[in-house]
Amino acid sequence: MKNIKSICLSLVVLLCASFTVLHHGWADYDQTKPQDFTTKIEESIYENPHVLAKVKYNKEMYTVFLAPTSRMTDRGLTGDMIQKGTSVRLVAYPHKTEKGEMRAERIFVDGKKFELR
Repeated sequence: MKNIKSICLSLVVLLCASFTVLHHGWADYDQTKPQDFTTKIEESIYENPHVLAKVKYNKEMYTVFLAPTSRMTDRGLTGDMIQKGTSVRLVAYPHKTEKGEMRAERIFVDGKKFELR
């Protein structure tokens, strides 16, 4: 019985550790370099764990991580509001090592501000 408990505990620890490795941390984004820009949504994926938007910034394509779907809808920002072609203003932080990736702090759609944290 003691061996079964030890094995189960080991499996739980390994499972939790595997998810920790997969999750990206916000510390990977340079919060000393906020980018504030207006662009159009080229593509959006409105699903968990985070809503994604592909946008052009400085003539390059970027993937911008927004908030989880539950937070987006709780704050009034639906998938229909950020479809392809929608003009938005983003305040986002660039990834420290991954070129072409940002994390959005806030998004403005039709002049309305949505905080994403």
